[in-house]
Amino acid sequence: MDFGNEDALDIIITNVVATFRCRCHLNLRTIALEGVNVVYKPENGKVLMKLRKPKITASIWSSGKIICTGATSEDESKVGARRLARTLQKLGFRVRFSDYKVVNVLAVCSMPFSIRLIDFTKKNRPIASYEPELHPAATYRIKQIKATVQVFSTGSITVTGPNVQTVATAVEQIYPLLFECQKPLRK
Repeated sequence: MDFGNEDALDIIITNVVATFRCRCHLNLRTIALEGVNVVYKPENGKVLMKLRKPKITASIWSSGKIICTGATSEDESKVGARRLARTLQKLGFRVRFSDYKVVNVLAVCSMPFSIRLIDFTKKNRPIASYEPELHPAATYRIKQIKATVQVFSTGSITVTGPNVQTVATAVEQIYPLLFECQKPLRK
């Protein structure tokens, strides 16, 4: 992928969403009263618990399903999920950490050039869509790897995919398409 630019693109992971089950019923009221950094949302039937290190927020349901968001890597997400399970064990629940799965990864990347979005959308019509009245970015969906890329005219892109490898693959796939539609530099 040599397009005249020898610099590697920095892909910055901003959010990793993971789920796991603790294989026991959880009393949300007990967690809300005895837990630390907890917000009880009875109208939604869940508890929000925040950890400081790693910095994650967990949505906890009474069925034992837990969704962790806010981590900046897959490893950090797993450490946070295990710390959360340990915290629930210390509150007196018989928690067993199981079915851990990374569900979604959100990353941002900045291209070293600006992009002509209308040209990009026309060249990639069935896959790319651009509605400037609704959203300032063009949306490019890669079905094979289940990734979605939001392309902004400034060259900034946001990538959503099921794991970090998929996000990196999506950036590699879209870079040549974006390179073709770069704006010429003004003199």
